[in-house]
This record gives sequence, C-alpha cells and structure tokens, in this order.
Amino acid sequence: MGTASSMVDFTPWPQDLAARYRDAGYWIDRPLTRILDGQLSASGAHEAIICGDRRFTYADLDALSRNLAGRLAETGLGHGDTALVQLPNLAELYIVFFALLRIGVVPVNALFSHRRMEMAEYFRQVEPALVIGSRGHELFRDNQFADELRGLGAGLLLLLDDEDPAISLKHWLTPGPALPENSAPTPPHEVAFFQLSGGSTGTPKLIPRTHNDYDYSIRASVEICGVTAETRFLCALPAGHNFPLSSPGALGVFHAGGTVVMAPSPEPMTCFDLIAAERVTMVPLVPPAVALWLRLAEDDPVRREQLASLDLMLVGGASFAEATARRVPELLGCRLQQVFGMAEGLVNYTRLDDPPELVFATQGRPISPDDEVRVLDEAGNPVQDGTPGALATRGPYTFRGYYRSPEHNARAFDADGFYHSGDVVVRESGYLRVVGRIKDQINRGGEKIAAEEIENLLLRHADITHAALVATPDAHLGEKSCAFLVLRDGSEKLGPPALRRHLLALGIAEYKLPDRFRFVSALPLTAVGKIDKRRLRESLVNENA
Repeated sequence: MGTASSMVDFTPWPQDLAARYRDAGYWIDRPLTRILDGQLSASGAHEAIICGDRRFTYADLDALSRNLAGRLAETGLGHGDTALVQLPNLAELYIVFFALLRIGVVPVNALFSHRRMEMAEYFRQVEPALVIGSRGHELFRDNQFADELRGLGAGLLLLLDDEDPAISLKHWLTPGPALPENSAPTPPHEVAFFQLSGGSTGTPKLIPRTHNDYDYSIRASVEICGVTAETRFLCALPAGHNFPLSSPGALGVFHAGGTVVMAPSPEPMTCFDLIAAERVTMVPLVPPAVALWLRLAEDDPVRREQLASLDLMLVGGASFAEATARRVPELLGCRLQQVFGMAEGLVNYTRLDDPPELVFATQGRPISPDDEVRVLDEAGNPVQDGTPGALATRGPYTFRGYYRSPEHNARAFDADGFYHSGDVVVRESGYLRVVGRIKDQINRGGEKIAAEEIENLLLRHADITHAALVATPDAHLGEKSCAFLVLRDGSEKLGPPALRRHLLALGIAEYKLPDRFRFVSALPLTAVGKIDKRRLRESLVNENA
C-alpha cells in the first residue's frame, strides 16, 4: 500500500510554464473531485446519471462514491497506490472514478473491449494494489484471470455482479466506515489518473493526467460547447475514453450540473430510442458511428423523428469527411461540432457560431490561447499555412511524457517540450484540417500518399458509406494501396474503372489512385471506434498467403 508521501512518477511542466498557466487562470489548484462537490449544494437533487431503469442524483453519486472511498481507505489504500478498472458503460464507472480520486488512488480506466493482452500490460505498467472488473466480461466470468492477478500482486479485487460480499462491488458501495478525515485526493499538480493513448494498433500507452491540466480542459470545453444544467448528454462511446469523458464529456456535464444518459454502445436503434425517451440534447460520436446513424435516419423517416430533442452532435476521434459532415444537419436535424483532440492533451473544436464552411471542412481550432501549435516539414521546419505538415504542440493541458516509456518519449518530444502527435494537418487562419497520419502514409515508388485524403474523396461517392485505404507490400514499388469499401444498402457493386473515374474527376494525381479495391460488409473497428487498419492489412497478407 502507498504512503502519504508517495506519488506516481510523471514528467511535470517546467516552472516557467506552470507559473504562466496559473497566472492565466487555467490551473486553479483544485482536485477533480471539486466537479462533484460543486453540485451538491446547488443541485444535489438533480439527476446526474440515467442508467437503464436506474436514476442517480448528484447526492446519490456523492454518497455512493464516499461509501466506496471509506471502505477502500479502511484497507489502507491511498496516495501512491494505483488501480486497474474495467467496467462497461454503467453509472458504476463514474462512482468508482470519484471514489478513487477522493482517496488519492490513481486509476487506469481500461476499455471494456480490452482483453487479456491489454489488461496484463496495464497491470505490468502500474502494478495496481486494486483491480475492479465485471463478471460480465469474459476475463472475469470465472476465477482464472482473477487468480492470476492475485498471484502477480493484486492486493484487492472487486467485481461487479459478484455475490460474495468480500469482492462484490455492489456490497462495497453500501454504507460502511466513514471516509477518514485525513483522506484526500492527490495534490492538484500531481497525477489524478491515467488516460489511454488513442493509437489504432498495439497496446495503448499510459498518459498521466494531473488534476490541474485535465480540469482546465473540462472547464474550457464546457464553455466552448455550451454545456448547461439543461444538457442531457448521451454517453454511447466507451465511457472511460478521453472524448466522452472530458470533451466536454460526462465530467463536463457534471461540472455544469447536467444529466448523463448511459447507452451500451453507439448502435443507432438503441440510441434513437434513448434520445426520444430521455430527451437527449447532446451526443459525441466517432465517424463510423455517424455513418450508421445517417443510414438509419435516411432509411426510416419515422426513426428520424425520434431525434427531435437532439441539438448538438460532436464528431471526433478520426478524420471526418466533409461530404458526410454536411449530411448531419440535413438528416439528423441537429447542429454539428467537429472535435479533433487527443488523450495526450490538445483539443480543437469548431465553434458554435462558426460559418458552415469551417464546421463542415475543418476540425476546429485549439481550446486555449496558450496552446502552441507547430506544423512542420520532414526536416522539422515550419510550413506555410495551407501546406500539410506534422503536428507538434505543447500547452496547459498537453502532457509532458508517457508513463514509464522513456524510449517512446525520446521520439515523441522535441527539445522544446513539444509533443509530436503523428498527425498530418493543414492550418489555415488558426483552424486545423486533419489530412492523415505520418505512419498512415503509403510510399508508392517514392510517391507519398496520405490515406485519409483518398478515403475522404472516396466517401464523396454517393454509394460509398465507409472507406479505408491501406498499404500492401509490392516487390517493385515497395508499397501499393488497397481501398476497402462499404457500399450503401441497395447500391450496385461498383467496378474499379468507375471508382477511378470518380477520383480522377475530383482532380487527384494518378499515382494516388488505389491499386486494388475490396468490398466488405463492414470495416473492423478498434476499441475506441477507429477503423482497425492493422486487421485490414493482415487480411491482405492472409489473402496472398
């Protein structure tokens, strides 16, 4: 167990930058628990969470989190300890989160889709004294994995939907020992919890987020997105992920005193029903989910009427094709706000009063006047506005280093402390447009092809709903490209000549034309809803084996 003087290691901001951020009012030196505390006197009886048939007021959320915090503190858990948490989209995820914050235990919120490889890697990195899981997950349906974790040093294991009071999370949420007076969150300038990197392949790296930096991002997002106590926010993406947690996310809604409505997934029929039943006003989605919502709204006008209360859709997590973006207000009847952010920090939004050409064609501009953004060429020199380049950034809520990953940090950060995200962007008048990933380029005989550029052009074809371009090895050119396409229901299969004519009509160079096309019923997705290009590349390898 941790001691009062111990803390989770992380790379802090230099003193001059920290002083600047405090002087500007970004860092207010209060713990994230102030989000919940601030609502108790003002709106304790107001609904904070709707989770199926269960409804939790702010007073309920506070009481349940304090119950759990008191029981955990009695076992000796506190500062210096870490926790590995894996829960589905249920109210318990937020209850656990606030409970751990209250006693200074630093959690990793693993996604519910993560399996043995990811969970074992998180365990190895943070060496948690506490593991919280669910009997509803395959890893915990029996005791084998739980016993493995105990053997590796997990001191306490709690499981949702277990009947044994010793390990039942439900039991640990009931009243018990009072929260000790000396229990407290970690200091605001230290680590509050670990966020997961949004990489599309491999095990996500761990990102230490402090109370100060994360809280500023939340408060600023609430203001930019117009979140109020009247907001009814549908959480259909994995609840622990950075986008639905803080941009403005559930934490932003709690800060404003609004209501979070839980959904098990972004599946449109379920979500449309919830929107109608709970008068949802705001929802964050990733582009593949938006495409499914658009398809249902287009095919079933009656279903479209269920969205009458929906005012704002935030779309982020991946590049969003302009042609698809323009269909959101037309078919779904709500405003669109584009978000380009990263769990590492920097978040960009289109603003609610931006003209349509910015909302539909860009991914917004940074939250903060002190977000420093550089767009660089291959030699590390700044490029002119309108020219694609690699994104590098630092600021009051962009982290300074991955947890226990010195080799990766040496590659990801430059001498000035700028984080190089791997994104290729175009900046014009302060607004960013994402055009690809540095590692998502195809090198075809020395000609570089940005996959997302071609994907967005393919999506401008009326019969294509999803597109992904990936590299495939070639003995002569080094790499060729293969486009995986999902067609709109009822469309006739398109041939390669027609698809190439479509792209050439849009004015692209011939070397950018896909060498191959594959038609699939659906594209595989990662745990956070991005297209899983690793699996697509593997399918090509297996096909050629």
